[in-house]
Amino acid sequence: MLFANPNATRQPYPRALQALMSIRQAHESRQWLTHWPQLRATGTPLYDLPDLAAELGVGQVRIKDESVRSPLGSFKALGAPIALVRLILRTFPGHGFTAADLFAGRHASQLAGFSVVSATDGNHGRALAAAAQSVGCRCIIVLHAHVSVERELAIAAYGAQIVRVEGNYDASVAHAAALAQAHGWQVLSDTSYEGYEQIPGDVMQGYGTLAAELVEAAGPDPAFTHVFLQGGVGGLAAGIVSYLWELMGTQRPTFVVVEPEEADCLLQSAMAGQPRAASGSVDSVMAGLACGETSPLAWRFLQPSVDFFMTLDDSEAIAAMRRLAQGSARDIPLLAGESAVAGLAGLARLMAAPALAAQVGLGRDSRVLLISTEGATAPGLYTELVGETPASVMARQQAWR
Repeated sequence: MLFANPNATRQPYPRALQALMSIRQAHESRQWLTHWPQLRATGTPLYDLPDLAAELGVGQVRIKDESVRSPLGSFKALGAPIALVRLILRTFPGHGFTAADLFAGRHASQLAGFSVVSATDGNHGRALAAAAQSVGCRCIIVLHAHVSVERELAIAAYGAQIVRVEGNYDASVAHAAALAQAHGWQVLSDTSYEGYEQIPGDVMQGYGTLAAELVEAAGPDPAFTHVFLQGGVGGLAAGIVSYLWELMGTQRPTFVVVEPEEADCLLQSAMAGQPRAASGSVDSVMAGLACGETSPLAWRFLQPSVDFFMTLDDSEAIAAMRRLAQGSARDIPLLAGESAVAGLAGLARLMAAPALAAQVGLGRDSRVLLISTEGATAPGLYTELVGETPASVMARQQAWR
C-alpha cells in the first residue's frame, strides 16, 4: 500500500525540532564515536549500482552499506553507545567522565553497579550489550517470543543478561520498563513512549553520523531526489530525515518510508495524523522492522517531512536480498539482511507500477538513495532465505573487487 502524507511540508527545518536533534549534535556524536573501538574508523561505503538503476528504470541508485559498520553488523552500533554515554554523563555529572575514557573502560570500577535494560528485536540490544561491556556497566536485554535463539546468543556473547517474555516487541518494551521500575535500573530504549523521550532522542541523534557520512560522500547539493528509509518505530528515519531536512531545507529530497504489511504502525499513523499501532500481526521476516507501536518522538519528525509511507510483504524483501547478494557486472554484490532491503523492495514495487511511480515522482532522471542497514546478523536465517551462505556472498564480492 502507498499513502501520500497530507501533512508533509517543504518548509525550512523548524527550530522546535532543531532543539531536539540537530546537525551540531550529530557531529558531536560522530566525534565521540571515533573513540569506540567497535566501529570502523573510516565509516561505511556508499556504492553506485548502475545495473540495478537501469533494471528499475531510474537514473541512479546509490546504497550505503551498514553491514561493515562494525562487528555488530548494523547501523544500531551508532545509536546505543551514544545514548549510553550521554546517560552516564547525565547520571554522574561531577565525575569528570569523557566519552573517550568511558569507551576505553577507564571508569569500569565506578560503573560496576550501574545497570541498563532494554527490549530489542536483535540489533539494538546487541549494540547496547557491546557498549555496556566497553564502559563496564551491567546490561539486561529483554527478548520477545519471536526473537531467534541465533540473535539471543549474539547478544549474550557481549555479556548481557537475557530475559525472555511471551508476546511481541511491544510486550518486551513494557516488561523492560517494569524491570527498571522494580530494580532501579535505567531503561535505554530506541523507542519513546509517554514520559520517556530523552534517551530515544539520543539514540536517534547517534544515527546522524550516517547522514553526515552521506553528505561527505555525495555532496550537500540535492544529490538525491528520493530517499527510501526503513520503518520500524521510526528512529532511523527520523535521524536521517532531520539531518537532511536541516541541511537542505526547502530543497530536501522526497522521503519515502517503507515497512512490513504486518507491522504498518507508521503508515497507520500517517493515515490517522497521529501515532497509531500497526493493523497487522506484527510478525515479519524483517525482524528489525516488526514493531507495533510508533515512537511518538520519532513521529514529531516524520509527520511533517515524510512524503510517502508504504508497505510490502516478506517475499519482496527476500527478492531484494537475493538481488543485492548476486550483484552484476557493474554492481558490487552486497550482504544485506532482512531489514536492510526494505528500501530497495519498496522502490522495486513502485517502479513495477507506472502509476505509483508517477505519483511519487520517480522516473529516468531520479537519483535514489537506499540504506542497507544490516548484514547477515542472523547467518542461519540469511542462508535459508537467500539460498547461499554469507561467506559465499562475501567471496563473490571479493572476486568482483
